[in-house]
Amino acid sequence: MSMVLFASVVRVADGLPLSASTDYEQEKDLQETKRHLKGLSRKLNQFPDRCTLKSGPYNVNFIYSLGVGYLMVCTANYPNVLAFCFLDELQKEFIITYDSKRISSAVRPYSFIEFDTFIQRTKQRYNSPRSLSTKINLADMQTEIKLRPPYQLSPEDLKAINGFSVRTASKYKGIAPTQMLQPVTLPGIVSCVLSVLCGGLNLLRGVHAIESILQNDDEDFNYVIAFFLGTAACLYQCYLFAYFSVWRNSKSFLAFALICLSNMYLYELRNIWQILFHVAVGAFMTLQIRLRQPLGKAPDYNV
Repeated sequence: MSMVLFASVVRVADGLPLSASTDYEQEKDLQETKRHLKGLSRKLNQFPDRCTLKSGPYNVNFIYSLGVGYLMVCTANYPNVLAFCFLDELQKEFIITYDSKRISSAVRPYSFIEFDTFIQRTKQRYNSPRSLSTKINLADMQTEIKLRPPYQLSPEDLKAINGFSVRTASKYKGIAPTQMLQPVTLPGIVSCVLSVLCGGLNLLRGVHAIESILQNDDEDFNYVIAFFLGTAACLYQCYLFAYFSVWRNSKSFLAFALICLSNMYLYELRNIWQILFHVAVGAFMTLQIRLRQPLGKAPDYNV
């Protein structure tokens, strides 16, 4: 029989259990699976934000966002779409019920044990699929899973969870697919086009500067470096806008600072309007990077 057997809510930053369903099952394989689940709860942020782990006759599924993780154990034949609908429902209710300050200040395990009532009620509903047909929209979750399927954890990942290979566990940090960025807006597209234009202008001027140096030994080679650094900074800002990266905002500010410094050095070769144009485009691009944040970004207490 396919069913949900156990569920828990944890804080991602340190794996502190916040709430869990009451469990009376003593079956050996299930207890072993729950041991894997506890190991996972302490290292959620080392993996993609939606995963599945096969453990014998059971599956462990989890999601996390806004600094809180939601995990569940179900039988291996339990439909994947129902499992993630179940976790999604827990997530929505937990976010509505508890604020981030209270979550971050919790110090004792199971500080939100009263949430167990909702977990148990939801588990009973999801273990009776006929009662779900009019209460959840499976089509939306099926589409989401098709577009962004859960990552299948491997035996190597399981070894990392149990402490045998720390290096394997950390390989997911900063990978773009684990963090979906917000949709691109028209100002974002315009900023990318202008940034590429500025990078192209810097590149052309850099090539011409090299030609001048070859023809005249008195030319300053530092101008060539400034032009190419400006090109690299503009293109790197486009990359940061398109893809998620760790310390993304800080990197965009550093790229903008490099654009400003390179243009300050080139003040003898450019008029004030050209310099202002390049700096303004860099600032506009930095703003768009700042505005296009990852979906489900964690609050400050999870940094």
